[in-house]
Amino acid sequence: MQARSVEILDALVGFPTVSRQSNLDLVSYVRELLVPLGARISLVPNAEGTKANLYAVIGPCAGGGVLLSCHTDVVPVEGQAWTSEPFKLAARDDRLIGRGACDMKGFLACALAAAESTVTHKLARPLHLAFSYDEEIGCLGVRPLIETLVASENLPAFCIVGEPTMLETVIAHKGKVSGRVTCLGRECHSSHAPDGLNAIHLAVDMIDAMRGLQEELERGPQDADYSVPFTTVHVGTIAGGTALNIVPRECTLDFEIRNLPSDPPDALLGRLFDKAAKLTRRAERRFAGTGVRIDVINSYPGLETAPQAEVVSLARRLVGDRPLRKIAFGTEGGLFRERLGIETIVCGPGDIRVAHRPDEYVTRDQLARCDAMLERLVEQLCA
Repeated sequence: MQARSVEILDALVGFPTVSRQSNLDLVSYVRELLVPLGARISLVPNAEGTKANLYAVIGPCAGGGVLLSCHTDVVPVEGQAWTSEPFKLAARDDRLIGRGACDMKGFLACALAAAESTVTHKLARPLHLAFSYDEEIGCLGVRPLIETLVASENLPAFCIVGEPTMLETVIAHKGKVSGRVTCLGRECHSSHAPDGLNAIHLAVDMIDAMRGLQEELERGPQDADYSVPFTTVHVGTIAGGTALNIVPRECTLDFEIRNLPSDPPDALLGRLFDKAAKLTRRAERRFAGTGVRIDVINSYPGLETAPQAEVVSLARRLVGDRPLRKIAFGTEGGLFRERLGIETIVCGPGDIRVAHRPDEYVTRDQLARCDAMLERLVEQLCA
């Protein structure tokens, strides 16, 4: 099956499905592969009709079975020093190089090759496929697809999210909240700075509060199975001011919380909102309309699957009884688990450390091992 998965990967890499662009050509290609297999296919487009999720079911019209989940979008290549064309698969030794080869069109190719193999099998339980858009910008695209499945009577029992884990079984990952803090002050000539209200100073007060939270988190509950064993609060960007001789009226900063699944972010957000409200009350005593506002831009839940869960037993049958892992980066898995109650793991070919980099690649060996894993899965669905 590996020759077929490489052939499919070559086609998939050729679609430049950067998140800001359409994925409809790729979706059309996938649909053309699945229709002859008798797959029952649903498309869930975005509001503009420029992108779509694809959901397909192969096999009996019944509940249970296994869902293979992956995203179709990739990150940009601008500013990166590629040694070959990013959107044309290149072979170099054992490496198959191209944007998305690792994250995560390699798994998508193997999933499609496995789907094609079902024509020679009689499935007793269905194989489900979910291919989403806009995962790379906050797991956004899969959400309307999940909402269409909420009322379904034939949900899969298990989900395998094929993000690159070197085909090790991942049972947990952190959740994420991203937000923006907008600080509004009152401008004036800098020679009379006390007459105004410095928005950057308000932003510094918020940053100081976040740093204090981080110090508490590092002394609080931890999970040693993560490379960063505690929840983190991080300021990523800050922008404010117009000229050195003007007390700045506005300053914005973007922040994120990456939380352990056992450490919901609500309490942390509540403390940040309380700090913003306190600063606003103090600011408005001087100037109406000044202060601090926090907007939550996006969030997705963490994933935490019990080591004793049935989906973990399935994973052991597919990839062997290897140590279970927890990862720092997020996936769509938490949404499938939280909204639909589907037992979920993360397991796919490739190394996350080469994702998003120039000359991103997946090895032939990893693809071959993924093909073997999904071959065993198809056999399981026939039992």
